[in-house]
Amino acid sequence: MENVIEVKSLRKTYHGNQAIADVSFTVKQGEIFGLLGPSGSGKTTTIKILTGETDLSGGDIEVLGMEKRSMHTSHFKSQIGILSDHSALYERLTVYDNLKLFCQLYNAPLKRMDTILREVNLEAEKKKTVAKLSKGMKQRVLLAKALIHQPKLVFLDEPTSALDPGNAAHIHRCLQKLNEAGTTIFLTTHNMEEATLLCDRVAFLDKGRLQELDNPNVLRYKYSTHRFHIETMDGEQLVIANEPQHAGDIAELIAGGQVKSINTDHPTLGQIFLKLTGKELV
Repeated sequence: MENVIEVKSLRKTYHGNQAIADVSFTVKQGEIFGLLGPSGSGKTTTIKILTGETDLSGGDIEVLGMEKRSMHTSHFKSQIGILSDHSALYERLTVYDNLKLFCQLYNAPLKRMDTILREVNLEAEKKKTVAKLSKGMKQRVLLAKALIHQPKLVFLDEPTSALDPGNAAHIHRCLQKLNEAGTTIFLTTHNMEEATLLCDRVAFLDKGRLQELDNPNVLRYKYSTHRFHIETMDGEQLVIANEPQHAGDIAELIAGGQVKSINTDHPTLGQIFLKLTGKELV
């Protein structure tokens, strides 16, 4: 199976309002695919449709080789993991007992719990009651819950939104390791550094329509003005076009030991989205 997700002309309407309008894309097996957009752009609705939580209004979808009518089966549910704003935990139980329960529900081996607790950096908190955890810790337990049964495909809706930079980096390493083992990851995020670091491809969604879709670095090169920004040892800021006729100028600065720093002007994903839509990714 080359594509684990196929979406063709997807549409979703709520009470006459169009949330998703004619969206088409594929997600390849083994990739990390990022769906990026501001609040209200249709990201969460797309995940709900792809996981069988919400019906579509038009178009066709296929996930793990199964069509919409198969997405309510236990076979489908056992092959996906989900972390969303609707994910819940048993607040009166400990972290360990929550994960033990989900292991039993998914017929996952109990020894899996120690591994996943280590991956989400919660080994020291496993005996704590969930109600006493911080928001960031609860987010990590929810991630552990989504991964406990080693699903083929994981849907993560803003997985690091409540985490500090250190724990976010820990989760990034966990997701990369999971992906290297063959798991496909469908990710939504507002964090453009996160998307650039993790995603093989990203899609920009605005007002229910796709604006761009490609590898992050390909997009950054595509929307670059292809200029060098050079700071000299004297503190002068130079902007030089990346063109053959300027090669000698740059070489002369380097040969004369005048270059303190040199950078290209590839924009961030957030800057690209702003250029395309006039909106910030917040």
